[in-house]
Amino acid sequence: MAFFVCFFFLFFLISSSTACDRCVHQTKVAYFSKASALSSGACGYGSLALGFSSGHLAAGVASLYKDGAGCGACFQIRCKNTSHCTKGGTIVTLTDLNRNNQTDFVISSRAFMAMAHKGMGQDLLKLGIVDVEYKRVPCQYKNQNLAVRVEESSQKPNYLAVKFLYQGGQTEIVGVDIAQVGSSNWGFMSHNYGAVWDTSRVPSGALQFRFVITAGYDGKYIWAQHVLPADWKSGVIYDSGVQFTDIAQEGCSPCDDETWK
Repeated sequence: MAFFVCFFFLFFLISSSTACDRCVHQTKVAYFSKASALSSGACGYGSLALGFSSGHLAAGVASLYKDGAGCGACFQIRCKNTSHCTKGGTIVTLTDLNRNNQTDFVISSRAFMAMAHKGMGQDLLKLGIVDVEYKRVPCQYKNQNLAVRVEESSQKPNYLAVKFLYQGGQTEIVGVDIAQVGSSNWGFMSHNYGAVWDTSRVPSGALQFRFVITAGYDGKYIWAQHVLPADWKSGVIYDSGVQFTDIAQEGCSPCDDETWK
């Protein structure tokens, strides 16, 4: 049953997509003066977000936040003011929901300045808001597996809440199953909010996870065989032993193969 629910949700998510992530989109971008405003956002990363993309963080509109499935996604953003900005722009990680639809993103001031030519960061900040183009790109965490943080709200043995950190590739987690290590009796976790998943049916012993992620034109399972020890503790980050490198594809021709010049 969990298999059917996960893949029904995956099909719904993909079929309800309104735009290709890899297309180049046009918008305006503003900035927060403090990255902490973005780290404490709707994805629930807290201060851990400050370690993503060297503090280049972003709040994205609802179509990018995707009810939390977009948390941790990476985007390349470059401003169109060539006198101030480089061609490469900067890469940001989505950590919050932008509720102001006047811009697709509000980004950290560090990320905003990173779009500028060397020595022109402060000049770019003075503009306050700039025209940009952006596209989604794979997240890359060298020598870093997907990590699982046990939330403080967890209460062994009756409740477990976790959030996922350092999610690689160009993917979204759309389903999570959990079981005791060595068992095939899988139970599903519920998406609580942002990057947080939980369950009130916590298996005993050491725990394994099975993720359903967007990949290719469909989805796939990723099995993390040994994640949480039997004596797991709240507030601790555990190595999942796996990382995602997949890229989700969408039937969004003609920009499937669009080159950003």
